[in-house]
Amino acid sequence: MRYPTGFVRGVLAVGVLAGAAATLGARAEPQAPKILIDSVAGHDSFDLYCSPCHGRTGQGDGPVALALKSRPADLTRLTELGGGTFPAEGVRAFVTGVGRPIAAHGTSEMPVWGPFFRYFESDIRVRERVANIVTYIESLQREPAVSTDQGARLFKTYCASCHGANGRGAGPASEQFRKIPPDLTKYTARNGGVFPSERVRRIVDGTGVAAHGDRDMPVWGDAFQGGREGLTADGARARIDLIVRFLEAIQERAAH
Repeated sequence: MRYPTGFVRGVLAVGVLAGAAATLGARAEPQAPKILIDSVAGHDSFDLYCSPCHGRTGQGDGPVALALKSRPADLTRLTELGGGTFPAEGVRAFVTGVGRPIAAHGTSEMPVWGPFFRYFESDIRVRERVANIVTYIESLQREPAVSTDQGARLFKTYCASCHGANGRGAGPASEQFRKIPPDLTKYTARNGGVFPSERVRRIVDGTGVAAHGDRDMPVWGDAFQGGREGLTADGARARIDLIVRFLEAIQERAAH
């Protein structure tokens, strides 16, 4: 039987990676590595198919890494690079070879495991195996080094020039606009004592144009995903959430 070239390469890749994985988990009596293991547990699949390149801890330091042109990605930083949100769908697409690879993962030199898994087992088991790998990678994520004032720092960087450092609308660039930027500390007072977080979020990300009047301010949802920022959609949402939480923290409270 003649196998497609891609399949043969895949088997060779698995042989190399499985051999390295066997070395990682060597016991007193060496065993020939299996091409596909019975277990679909995320930890087991990761150990066999991912750790030879990415390392047991997912930091890109596996035993095969030195033989590659580019160092494998540090999988523990995906949440950090996603702006605080783990890009589960992007990771799943990268593992299975469907869709565009996520930028945070680096190059696409890694084997495309989706077709390989499907050659040996049913679609149901493949979906379960891939889902468990993605969940396991999520469990490897580092705790993001985020200080409690990250929202304040984001506000200072992107909003204070117009709204002022205290959010009251007197920033150094405010005189350039037809209308003075609004006082952002009065949302709660104007909404019966309840901070309208969803409405504020829509104003910041650009989906609530009507709520902001004629929209002089930048559309941050688009800006964070493009240009130098280059965040994923999840990362942009996470950044906007931090700004919204900061705005909630600086609201004026009604005097009792």
